[in-house]
Amino acid sequence: MSDDIKISVDPDYFTREKEFTPKDFESDTTSIASRIAQGRIENGRRYQALKEDDYWSPSDEKQFEAQENGTSSTLAQARDHGQLMPPIGTQQQPSVESTSSPPPITWIPPNCVFEVDDVLKEWTWRESFDFIHIRQLLGAFDEEGWAELYKKCYENLTPGGWLEQMEFDVRLHSDDGSLKPDSLLAGWGDNFIGCSARAGRSLKTQETMRGAIEKAGFVDVHENLYKVPLGPWPKDKQLKEAGQLNYLHWLSGLEGYAMWLLTKFGAPEPWSPEEVQVYLAGVRKEIKSTSTHGYGYARRVWARKPTAGEVVKREPVD
Repeated sequence: MSDDIKISVDPDYFTREKEFTPKDFESDTTSIASRIAQGRIENGRRYQALKEDDYWSPSDEKQFEAQENGTSSTLAQARDHGQLMPPIGTQQQPSVESTSSPPPITWIPPNCVFEVDDVLKEWTWRESFDFIHIRQLLGAFDEEGWAELYKKCYENLTPGGWLEQMEFDVRLHSDDGSLKPDSLLAGWGDNFIGCSARAGRSLKTQETMRGAIEKAGFVDVHENLYKVPLGPWPKDKQLKEAGQLNYLHWLSGLEGYAMWLLTKFGAPEPWSPEEVQVYLAGVRKEIKSTSTHGYGYARRVWARKPTAGEVVKREPVD
């Protein structure tokens, strides 16, 4: 699927003896079918091939760079709060499992295992997780799919374990009126929210995830909402750094964010790839303007699975 990450903390990883057999190297964990690894090519971009034509974001090196810039911009803005909000201790994840599209990186830490899987199907990990992190999955599922994902997270966490999710809002704002109402940037968010509604997978994930996580049975729910500047226009040093990273995030990610949605669900009818490129050229020009002081929202929600014996009032699931 996309960038949903599950982290299991195993303090004995580096001291425990491990034995491998030839079958280990033939397993689903260590071997990825070439069709899935290579993905499918559409309009010059590589998309995940686990499910055909099912997710808007490319899964190639260019989009990976954009996602890293986007994550870095939010973390730079929220630096005072730390990279992880749940109180899971100071360990640096000695054992990590990540479910995602194959990342376009040439080096992976020895304690990190990447697995390609459909997170809405049955989870087959033998042990429960202490911590599950979900990031940048906006628009990945419909409402029913999100409910199923949170249900699986709940079922596969240890009692007292934590779930954390970070998502962006695709709309831009300004507090000083510098984002003109008739600009392409001002209309960007609503354009793609409309596309996602027609696709049946809303991009408003940052607005709905807290309620859906609570409905799944999680308790001790917290959230932080951040303003992430677009461009290095703020005077504050920390916000300026976040804005510069977000600027790179937008420039590197525009095509990936736009192409699939507009060529399949654009209004009043699907756009041609050429129309998308003309549109993006105009958007890039506006992004580079130093007179616009725009920002977008990013939200982080973290919540705990109740411990054994803890009494929890849980909403009925339809």
